Amino acid sequence: MVIFTGSAQHAAVNTGQFDYGGWMPNMATSLQLPPPTKKGEATEETMLKTLPDVNTTVQGMATLWLLSQQSSDFVPLGQYPEDHFSEETPREMIKNFQKELEALSAAIKERNKDLNVPYTYMDPEEIENSVAI
Repeated sequence: MVIFTGSAQHAAVNTGQFDYGGWMPNMATSLQLPPPTKKGEATEETMLKTLPDVNTTVQGMATLWLLSQQSSDFVPLGQYPEDHFSEETPREMIKNFQKELEALSAAIKERNKDLNVPYTYMDPEEIENSVAI
């Protein structure tokens, strides 16, 4: 569970932030007025008054863009640059884990071939081995 939370779940939540929130109405960084409480109350004028100003929007978008970028020292899930294990059992477990990740990545790539907008956030090749901020 710890490995999943620090890798795949983090990638699922973090990686697509800019793709979704880069268009400000999807995820406004602040609201200048409270949202309407009844259906049909909103007008174009109140919507425009509610949305944040340009500077707030740009700062929010820049933050989302930065958080969505792959780190410069990216290590994909299941790859371990340091060789910590000399025993056969953990080495075999790591090899099996890597094989499962390769099969999953191949299945995701195959599925994405037919999509207009491929979903790559959960491809093991795109998931960081751990949270790296």
